[in-house]
Amino acid sequence: MLPGWRALAAAIALLMLLPLGVVVAALAIPTDGVWTHLATYVLPDVLANTLTLVVSVAVLSAALGATAAWLTSMVAFPGRRFFAWALLLPLALPGYVIAFALAGVFDYSGTVAVLWRGVFGATMPRLDAASASALCLALTLYPYVYLLTRQAFLTQGQRSLEVAQSLGLSRTAGFWRVTLPLARPWLATGVALVVMETLADFGTVKVFNYDTFTTAIYSAWFGLFSLPAALQLSALLLLFVALAVSAERFWRGRARYVTHDRGARRQYLIVNRWQAALACLFCALLFAAAFAVPVVQLLLWSIETASTELNSRYWSFLRASIVLALIAAALITTLGLLLGYSERRAPGRITRWATRIATLGYAMPGTVLAVGFFVAVSALGDVVDVRLTGTIAVLLLAYAARFLAVGHGPLGSAFERVTPNIDDASRGLGVGGFALLHRVHWPILRSGAAIAALLVFVDVMKELPITLLTRPFGWDTLAVRIFQLTTEGEWQRAAIPALAIVLAGLVPVLWLHRHSDRAG
Repeated sequence: MLPGWRALAAAIALLMLLPLGVVVAALAIPTDGVWTHLATYVLPDVLANTLTLVVSVAVLSAALGATAAWLTSMVAFPGRRFFAWALLLPLALPGYVIAFALAGVFDYSGTVAVLWRGVFGATMPRLDAASASALCLALTLYPYVYLLTRQAFLTQGQRSLEVAQSLGLSRTAGFWRVTLPLARPWLATGVALVVMETLADFGTVKVFNYDTFTTAIYSAWFGLFSLPAALQLSALLLLFVALAVSAERFWRGRARYVTHDRGARRQYLIVNRWQAALACLFCALLFAAAFAVPVVQLLLWSIETASTELNSRYWSFLRASIVLALIAAALITTLGLLLGYSERRAPGRITRWATRIATLGYAMPGTVLAVGFFVAVSALGDVVDVRLTGTIAVLLLAYAARFLAVGHGPLGSAFERVTPNIDDASRGLGVGGFALLHRVHWPILRSGAAIAALLVFVDVMKELPITLLTRPFGWDTLAVRIFQLTTEGEWQRAAIPALAIVLAGLVPVLWLHRHSDRAG
């Protein structure tokens, strides 16, 4: 039935399969000594650094996110209602922004370092590149764990602890043996997102000159001018992502946890004064390190450099960012609508698998997609004599593959509200064809489409590796400008474009808070 809709879903899925196929196929292509060079000079350090970073960020993000989620959802302490939503705000800051802002704060001439020398009379100890990268990424990514596990704790309420105490367990033992295991699926999903984002990160590790797979791919392409080496490294990074997804599914298993404890969601554990103070201090320090301090530093730098940096070049970067984000948002929202209609009009195994494949991109590192699409489009140009490299076509294709899951999510939820009964009633009133789409479906889908477009717009504004690797000449964005300035150590000059990205990123975070659980 409706083979055209199935074919459309399959065609959209090919958008995701194309770069993946190119990268995987590269493993079977002779590379004239590339593997020997990589195995000798690149892979040992890159493998060790990537594994160290992934494990460190996962553990630290899980500890910070789960602790903050438990405190704001279950414990009564001063400031709980503020921290419940404020601890989501770091989602608005890309990792590379937190990295160079905190690097400036703790630099030798930074505020904290100066105060340290004044108090202790000695130079402040410095973190190495691995520790600094892990800390900044954990401060950026812990909200994934926080948001998901907080929902788990809210739905459980106090009942899980009451059950544990009825079995003779203390509060602490009840948390570790009952409450936390019940939240395992949410915790596993949050940690999996953190791991995939860590594997995909490029800007943060570049600030600290910490070599991982993403920086190695960039160096192979733009340093060694070797696309075969970049492809080989991309294939290995893709293997890491597949292992991370498989590990998350194995850890979560087939467990399903259903709780119905809605009545206890406004009840909080009463703790003594010192425990409440410690809870408040933990949340305050986390909020300060992950959001308040970096943003204040950006504001101070922006004030210092506004007279010189707010020039025509800055406005050209801003204009390029907005234009690319608008085009990408329109393209990806349209693809999301088409994919949603394919699921609706031609349900079945083919469409279901096509949808899964098409929305895999959010788990894929941007560097892998950039290399895959660049090689694929270059090869296509050699065959049909159509030159798409050097245009925004490659950039938009990679954006679409990367962020289609972001656009499809809100639209998929909106499509669930368009029931068959609505279609039947409309046709009974003589409304069909395009009029059915325009007069009935679109008013229902409009809010979902707006949310999808907004989320894609902000993600593209923040996106760095795809833009950096595939942008055509003259299309430098705010993110690329930040990369250029921080690479040269010009942190102060990077503050204004970074602040613009942060302001854009606050919009979906505030929307997320508004539409999340309001009982917390």
